[in-house]
Amino acid sequence: MRIAIASDHAGFEQKQQLVAFLKGLGHEVRDLGPDSDERVDYPDYAVPVAHAVASGEADRGVLICGTGIGMALAADKVAGVRACAITSPEFADLARRHNDLNVITLSGRFVSLDANERILKVFLASEFEGGRHARRVAKIMELDQTEKVRKAAAPNVTPIRQSSLAEQIDAALDAKFGPVQKPAK
Repeated sequence: MRIAIASDHAGFEQKQQLVAFLKGLGHEVRDLGPDSDERVDYPDYAVPVAHAVASGEADRGVLICGTGIGMALAADKVAGVRACAITSPEFADLARRHNDLNVITLSGRFVSLDANERILKVFLASEFEGGRHARRVAKIMELDQTEKVRKAAAPNVTPIRQSSLAEQIDAALDAKFGPVQKPAK
């Protein structure tokens, strides 16, 4: 199988070991970076893997970041890609059989290398069941087109404010419950 793989700095160490692991299983592996554990932005590496899968250059994609979540969010924005953060072999099996997952994202910080190797084995061995699941996956994939058209017709979407998560949570709590008196420092 042709596999495209990449990581960010948090997943770099496991990526290096997973490349060797996948080659040892007989797969053709294309490493799309990075080449070191220096800080990088995960979308810069998730998108090329997603494009490789969507274009057919790769059969499956593997992405590793701190949690797997950021890479999944970025890769899933590419039309034709079904990406998800997976943390167990059981989820890998279900994501392949029921959702035809074609890009798996893994946690390099919270899941051990041994566990990620087991997850990858299942991801690569499991097959899509089709049947009732094919109809559901087709509806999901339809969103790649319909949502892009809808957004082009309504471009006045409010952008996300650049602030820390803590500030966003405080603001939401203040709006719902009123200001909370913070302890003096």
